[in-house]
Amino acid sequence: MIYHLLFPLGSEYILFNVFRYITFRSIYALLTALLISILLGPRFIAWLKRLKCGQYIQEDVTTHNGKAGTPTMGGLLIAVSLLTSVLLWGDLTNVYLWLTIFVFVGFGVVGFWDDFLKVVKKKNQGLSAGGKLMGQVVVALGAISLLLLQPAYSTILYFPFFKILQPDMLWLYIPFAVLVMVGSSNGVNLTDGLDGLAIGPLVVAGACFGIFIYVAGHVHIANYLQVAYVPGVGEVAVFCAALVGAGLGFLWFNAYPAQVFMGDVGSLSLGGVLGFIAVLAKQELLLLVVGGLFVVETLSVILQVGYFKVSGGKRIFRMAPLHHHFELKGVPESKIIVRCWIFSIIMALISLSALKLR
Repeated sequence: MIYHLLFPLGSEYILFNVFRYITFRSIYALLTALLISILLGPRFIAWLKRLKCGQYIQEDVTTHNGKAGTPTMGGLLIAVSLLTSVLLWGDLTNVYLWLTIFVFVGFGVVGFWDDFLKVVKKKNQGLSAGGKLMGQVVVALGAISLLLLQPAYSTILYFPFFKILQPDMLWLYIPFAVLVMVGSSNGVNLTDGLDGLAIGPLVVAGACFGIFIYVAGHVHIANYLQVAYVPGVGEVAVFCAALVGAGLGFLWFNAYPAQVFMGDVGSLSLGGVLGFIAVLAKQELLLLVVGGLFVVETLSVILQVGYFKVSGGKRIFRMAPLHHHFELKGVPESKIIVRCWIFSIIMALISLSALKLR
């Protein structure tokens, strides 16, 4: 809204020309989302407490007994901060920006319903696994179908570090992109088990993909770096910046010891939209590196469950996801969290190197 109000004034007052630049608006989208989140946070947490939206802990997670009752559904705070900032600073005529908002809200609705059922049932059991997966697939399928209607978007798959490996997946791209989005959503959901564990790497990933999406939407930079050029997609960098700001604001209250948890409304929406942004930037495979922590956490669950079934009840880890394994080994929670953040930063830097190593 600010963009549409002030940018037209650039023809009369040169100062307002700065609103044409995505980088300028991204900076203020970040700051706006951060400020909204920090200012609304205390009242929002108090409101959740009045509604008795407390977290219910799994019975087998004995190390988290002291966290039972901490307000959950904090992802709503992220959503309000992020969307308000995007609507203020984004170009609302950009179709890619609206598709990104659609994915974020769609996955958020699935997560909200899951959180709501947990509160109603007063136990850590919301939507069934099948019901949650179905909701995610429907949203992802709708978004990808609309995306492929855009003439500037292709079904070519680009391999990081290899400039000549660019197969056209044709109709197979649809299930592949849906898998990327649903897998990312569930990966973040599995990682969200300690105070600040998920939101820290999400902030790092959001910043990293903000760079990728800006490059993909800038014809000269994209051609120079020999990456896919998608006209108009650079506007989504404003959304990425707002995500970083809202995430940092939420971390203000979610840092150890947490005053609020994001819940599935936060983890599913942020994970799903991260996957979609990777699709928009034509960096689907690089998401495995940028979101390396989420991949590791997901693989730990898959390996644990698979080995448990084939071995007749034996385990690889003391508990999955992996962060619980380290907890049960006696590693302090704060140390696990910070080390995971460091790992995420390293993976993001490796990912950014792909822009030159081709």
